[in-house]
Amino acid sequence: MLNRRHIRIKVLQAFYAFFQSNNEDVLKGEKELFHSIEKIYDLYVFILMLFPSLKRQALIQIEEAKRSEYLRQDIHILKTGFIDNQLVDLIEQSKVLQKISKDRKINWEGDVENDLTKKIFKEVYQTDYYKNLLQSESTSFNDDKDALVQLYKKEICNLEKLHHFFDEKSIYWQDDLDHVSSMILKTLKSITENQELEILPLWKEDEYEFTQNLFRKAVLQKEENDAVLQTYSKNWEKERLATMDSLLMNLAMTEALEFSSIPIKVTLNEYIEISKFYSTPKSNSFINGILDRIFEDYKKDGKLVKRGRGLIN
Repeated sequence: MLNRRHIRIKVLQAFYAFFQSNNEDVLKGEKELFHSIEKIYDLYVFILMLFPSLKRQALIQIEEAKRSEYLRQDIHILKTGFIDNQLVDLIEQSKVLQKISKDRKINWEGDVENDLTKKIFKEVYQTDYYKNLLQSESTSFNDDKDALVQLYKKEICNLEKLHHFFDEKSIYWQDDLDHVSSMILKTLKSITENQELEILPLWKEDEYEFTQNLFRKAVLQKEENDAVLQTYSKNWEKERLATMDSLLMNLAMTEALEFSSIPIKVTLNEYIEISKFYSTPKSNSFINGILDRIFEDYKKDGKLVKRGRGLIN
């Protein structure tokens, strides 16, 4: 499920792409934005489908271990990890997940995918964390849940092989894995015994409209916002107003003026935080200083219309 921080990041990326390509078709830019967001859900489904795939690799390894005196001692560990895990069974048996993956054509069945899951399984299986955590004799559902949650958090989501695969699979996923991992952990933690797997929706109520309006209005108001920025940044060297800084402040100004239910402090803090990852090292202080002055003057001029106590501050 998308949160506002990640929505703002996706809008920023689409906003940047729109003006870098000299695109003049707002609807086309908007379509590309929503396509990139839909791909987040594909990544979410892809990772959920990874658990049954790792179970299949464990089954293959067990068959190999049965034929080897040296490996036979590892059969118990192999079974405990994925084959006997009750959460993995629920994920594997989920009709909803099967339908979504089929509709979106998401699976781990190709040669590349099969080779990757084999490598991932062997890498995870070799870690001390896997062996120590999953050799437990407990058969409780909650212990299985904790084991899978910790295994994903500590090992699977940090694997470079997996990151590289997703980077190669889609250009849209380079900045989405952390957010999707939080969705995966939330999904795993919410699973209850003998209940159908609950697949998270992509959108919260009204977030689609927020995304659409923020992008559209920022594009349409860019010329006006740029003029304001030129006025407030005239005492700074021209090169300090980097493209990404300008776009971040454009979005912040649009959000402040157009979304009456979002407190000014929230808008300011969000774009300062985003600038730490998407602009220059000194951009956050620069953006903070410019926007703080703009917003103060907006308040004096009565341009900020906020509904609810405390939203203007």
